[in-house]
Amino acid sequence: MARLMAGLLGKSIAAFPAARSTTIASGYFYRSATRYSTTVPHDPDTHEDFRPTCKLEGSGLALKDIVEQDVKENPVMIYMKGVPDLPRCGFSSLAVRVLKEYSVPISARNILEDPELKNAVKAFSNWPTFPQIFINGEFIGGSDIILNMHQTGDLGEKLKDISGRQEKVE
Repeated sequence: MARLMAGLLGKSIAAFPAARSTTIASGYFYRSATRYSTTVPHDPDTHEDFRPTCKLEGSGLALKDIVEQDVKENPVMIYMKGVPDLPRCGFSSLAVRVLKEYSVPISARNILEDPELKNAVKAFSNWPTFPQIFINGEFIGGSDIILNMHQTGDLGEKLKDISGRQEKVE
C-alpha cells in the first residue's frame, strides 16, 4: 500500500511541468535555464522573530561550561534529538525507553535546537554520534551501549543508587 501511494505521488508530482524542469543546487534553483536564488540577503521583510535562535544565548556561560554543568548536576543526562517525551530519531527513542525501564529521573537537552551545543557535546565527550548518555558524571555512550548494558545487567548496577532499585522493571 505504501509503495503504491509513493508511486502515485511521484507520478503526480512529475506530471507538473515545473517539477520536470527544475534543478536545485546549494541555495539556488534552475528552471528552464534561469537561475533563481532561494536566499535573500538583507531582506527587509524577514523579521527578527523568524530567524533561528540559540536557546542558550545570554546565559553568560560558554557552551562547554553548560555541558560540564549539565553532566555534573544531573545523575542521568542525555543529549538527544528531541526530548524524552517526543524523541526525534529511533536511537534517541531507544535510549529513552531503556532508561525509563529503571524509573530514573532523566535530564535531557535537544541538540536539534542548537548546532553549537551539538558541537560542544561532541567535543566534551569525544564521541561523534547521538544520543550521548552520561550517568553520575561519566560518559557511557549511545543507545547501542545502553541497550547492551541493559541486557547484561550492568546498567542496573550503574543506576541502582539513582533509582533506589537494583533490577529493571518487567
